[in-house]
Amino acid sequence: MNFWNRLSVVAFMSVAGTTLYAQIPEKVGSLLQADKDAAALAKASTPHQAFLSIIDKESKFYVPSAVNAYNYLNNRPNIPDVLNWQPTFALIAKSQEFGVTSGSMDFQKVGARLRHGEYLTVWKRNKKGKWLVDIRAEVENNGKDGEFDLEYIEPTDSWYLKHRSKVRLNQREDIVLETDKLMSTVLKADNPTAYKEFLSEDVRFLFPWTSPMEGKATMMAYLKKQRMTIETVPEEVKRSYSGDFAYTKGTATVRQKDKVVKYNYIRIWQLSELAKDDVKKANWNILIEMMFEK
Repeated sequence: MNFWNRLSVVAFMSVAGTTLYAQIPEKVGSLLQADKDAAALAKASTPHQAFLSIIDKESKFYVPSAVNAYNYLNNRPNIPDVLNWQPTFALIAKSQEFGVTSGSMDFQKVGARLRHGEYLTVWKRNKKGKWLVDIRAEVENNGKDGEFDLEYIEPTDSWYLKHRSKVRLNQREDIVLETDKLMSTVLKADNPTAYKEFLSEDVRFLFPWTSPMEGKATMMAYLKKQRMTIETVPEEVKRSYSGDFAYTKGTATVRQKDKVVKYNYIRIWQLSELAKDDVKKANWNILIEMMFEK
């Protein structure tokens, strides 16, 4: 991964009642601020109002199946009365129209116990510069440990190849989908080989009722200890206009001892360049692997 930034302690500034991140570059900072503003609105008003403020008619929520977020919220869903979340990861593409945030959350219905989990939001930026949800998913866990420091990826430069052809843009997305299909093929044959090849060294693994994990070695050790094997079937892909990040989503079959469980998955991918023998090779690696109830 070419540009991780880790802040063990995140500094906050309060200006005119708005919480701002300090010491964070402007581009990724704008995305973090959008996420934090929505979280603040959920606390000050309601989660329903907060979500309405960051969607459009194409946004999708996984609840747990994918639904149109606009229709879902307008039908007054049975969402938590209290919902708090805190981003611990963010990235923004060079084209600045594609971003990702993820982090911890807790939620509660009045009279019920407090519950915990992790969320993942892929964002899109509209023509007015406002960040809106493309897709959002959540996974519940025990909330006991697994807290992350804030990490973010800021574009290192602003140059990227600008494509005008829809055909070429679709071809670029097909490359990512074919990469996921290749990974899925290798997973069927041998899980460790697939994850060793395709995971980023600092991958985050978000899995139901399991503390969130960070690091390829940690994730692979967990799967081995749990005697867990995973098979996936990719279905959709979306790639940033600048081409440096993408996500794929699909279905997963998880086998653990005598249990077989079906999940949905979302993978966040980064295109990186690996230098070997003075030759640069483009390589897609998974930054976040998330599986959640189907």
